[in-house]
Parts: sequence; C-alpha cells; structure tokens
Amino acid sequence: MNILYGVPGEGLGHATRSKVVIGHLLAQGHQVCVVSSSRAYKMLAAAFPGRVHEIRGFHLAYKGLAVSKLRTAALTLRTAPEDLRINFAKYRELLCDFEPEVVVSDFESFTYLFAKMHRLPVVSIDNMQIISRAKLNVAVPKAERGNFNLAKSIVRAKLPHSRHYFVTTFFDLPLQKERTTLVPPIIRPEILAAKPSKGDHVLVYQSATTQQNLVPLLQQLPDQEFRVYGFNKQESHGNVQLRAFSEAGFIADLTSARAVVTNGGFSLISEAVFLHKPICAIPIPAQFEQWLNAAEVEKMGYGRHFEAITADNLRAFLYGLANFEKALASYQQEGNEVLFARLDEELQDIGSRHLPAELAAQEASWGGE
Repeated sequence: MNILYGVPGEGLGHATRSKVVIGHLLAQGHQVCVVSSSRAYKMLAAAFPGRVHEIRGFHLAYKGLAVSKLRTAALTLRTAPEDLRINFAKYRELLCDFEPEVVVSDFESFTYLFAKMHRLPVVSIDNMQIISRAKLNVAVPKAERGNFNLAKSIVRAKLPHSRHYFVTTFFDLPLQKERTTLVPPIIRPEILAAKPSKGDHVLVYQSATTQQNLVPLLQQLPDQEFRVYGFNKQESHGNVQLRAFSEAGFIADLTSARAVVTNGGFSLISEAVFLHKPICAIPIPAQFEQWLNAAEVEKMGYGRHFEAITADNLRAFLYGLANFEKALASYQQEGNEVLFARLDEELQDIGSRHLPAELAAQEASWGGE
C-alpha cells in the first residue's frame, strides 16, 4: 500500500515516535512517502534517505518559559501564505511519482488537507487526541480551564473526520467518541533494548533553556548528583553536570537514573514510565497537554507534579521515591506490539475496500465530530 505520512516539525518527539512507526510500515512491505519540516525533517531524512520531503511547518512562539498565544498567532499569520504556497507545490510534486492510497498523520495538518482534497482516508496516530476523544479523570483547576478549552478546540479542528484515531497514552481514560483506540506509548528501539539500572544520579531535562537559575537551584541539594540536558553544554558545576546533546549519552543516563525531572512532554515521560523511573514533572505554562501528563503522573503515583522547580519541591519528590517505584512496578507494556497489530488491521481493512466510495459514505454518515 502507498502511504503518505505527515510529521510535524515542532519538537523532536513526533519525529522520534513516527520514525518507529514508519520503520514498521516499511518492514511490512508498504511504500511510504514522508513529509515534515524543521528538525524533524532532518532526523527523518537521515533515517529514511529519499523518502522524506521538506515542507513548511507550524511553530510555537515563547515568552519566557511559557507559550505565547499572541506571538504564536502573529507568527502563523505572517508566514501562512508563503508556507501554503510551498507546501501545495510540494504536494503537486509528490503526485508526479507517488499516488497515496491512505494518509497517516501524527498531528500534522498539510497531509490531512491533501487527503481531503484527494478523497483519501486518514489514520491519526498521536497522543494529543486524548484531550478531545476521552473523558478526563482529573479535575482541571480554574487557572487551567482556558488552556484546556483552547487545547480541546485546537485538537478537534486538527484532524476531524479521520477514519480512525490511535491515541498513544500511558494512562487509561474512558472514550467519548467512536473510531478511537487507546494504545500504549510508542517506544523507540534503543529504549526497548536497554537494560535499566538504578544509579545515583537524577536526570534533568530542561527544554526551555531560558531558566538560567537552574544550576544554582540544583546546587542547593549538594548530596544529589544531577545530569542536566537541554543547555547543550558540557560543564561541571560540582554536583550538577551539564551534558551536551548526545542520543546515546542521554539514553545511557536515562536508563541508569534513579529518577527523572522534566517538563510535561509526552515522549520522555512515556519512556520514564516504561523504564519504571520516578518522575518529577513541571509542565511548561500554557501547554495543557503537558499539564495533563504531569497531573496523570501524580494521580497514578508515578511521581510529583509541580508548577515550578524549587529546592523544596525537589526534596519532597526525592523523599517519595520508594512509593513512586512501587507504583511504577505494576506498569507493563509489550513494546509497540499493540499499536502495530491494530494499525496493520486497519490498513488491511482499508486495502480491502473501495476507498473513495467508502470514504464518501462514511463522511456523509458521520456528521459533526
């Protein structure tokens, strides 16, 4: 089957997860053409030479540590006309030598638009759809309700009327919508192959590198070694070791860590849960998906959820490690086999039908999302 696969360029989590699924699809004999942007494009192009095409992607704008809605909107409006022109030119180029039968999207918009223009079925694989398609089991505080409503509106508008939604998650929620399957998180092969151990250090991942007081803050716990990624520096500050980016080094430090301090990003939290590493989650402000991941970490007993990194918060987190480890010990996941099996079944079903007629009939009967 010819598959057009869309991966957003914002952050590398989508690319890392999509790389695993694309590899599986190729191993199953499918022909896969990938479109992406920014750093994700570079990663995927290196992994799948000749199969990846670069488009213009959507980017978030920050003010300090938080996502700025105003700056993001202004950036999008300023760049959208040229981005659309380039992207649709790329799609015309794709049609010259590749005829997709189905589109798989990891929360990527332009492949979705391509699918709708050419009456192709869309299969969604991402973690974001849980905000729209499941019923939350945590109370959303007043301060987060605006972010929640905005996130839900964006998610609903992103890939409406897709044929099926595979939602990756490390926590289980009741579903509110049809054509939706919850599956365990996508775990990259390097993590699957790793042999977890319990070292003395705490891994710290800091994606918003404008928090310049992080090193002196961590030095307030002199008896604890911290290995910090995100500043892309190789420096020693007593008990705080700054690490330059290295995938192999990061995986080694993650699999041997006694605990993980991170934001609310889905990829690292999922890998930490898989490896049974207690998590201290401090979500980036104004990103509800990160808030939800952090809230679920605490609800499930896998760690703590704080609004900010402080010495007292870190002490409270480290004090509870034994209880977090006990809760994590019950988490079990058979690699990526559940997603792969369900995806293979869905693609087989698509391939056995007359796609345009089926899609038209489905869209006529679905109504609103």
